[in-house]
Amino acid sequence: MTLSNLIHLPTAHEAEEAKITSRALSKYASNERLHLKIANNNNEADDLILPGHALNLLLEILTEMSKGNAITVMPIHAELSTQETAEQLNVSHPHLVELLEQGKIPFRKVGTHRRVLAKDVFSYKQHIDAERLQALEELTAQAQELGMGYE
Repeated sequence: MTLSNLIHLPTAHEAEEAKITSRALSKYASNERLHLKIANNNNEADDLILPGHALNLLLEILTEMSKGNAITVMPIHAELSTQETAEQLNVSHPHLVELLEQGKIPFRKVGTHRRVLAKDVFSYKQHIDAERLQALEELTAQAQELGMGYE
């Protein structure tokens, strides 16, 4: 199953339900674990323990759904095609291929196709974001030193 097969835009009703649920769950966000009781329409119920980290991920998903955004959940060990990788990084396919060939992101070949681990994509994105933030902070500091009105 590809990432594009997993994309679902929430309906207006689903977005509203997600908003209500995320508000209710958000007051428990700082808990290390959460005890939940769930029930279906047949009144079959189960008691669950939700780890705190899973609760925070669920809250992020519900928040995005409440805004009408599609959400994709991906295991860190997933292998992505170059097109999926380019989409994750918001870059063109040719630019991504250039990054791969320069060794900036590890990949492997399956026949003639390149495959990239999701963890390597996320690591590269984190690295690039950190570099951008540092450059922005340096530019801000220079602007302040030159009295350009930025504070």
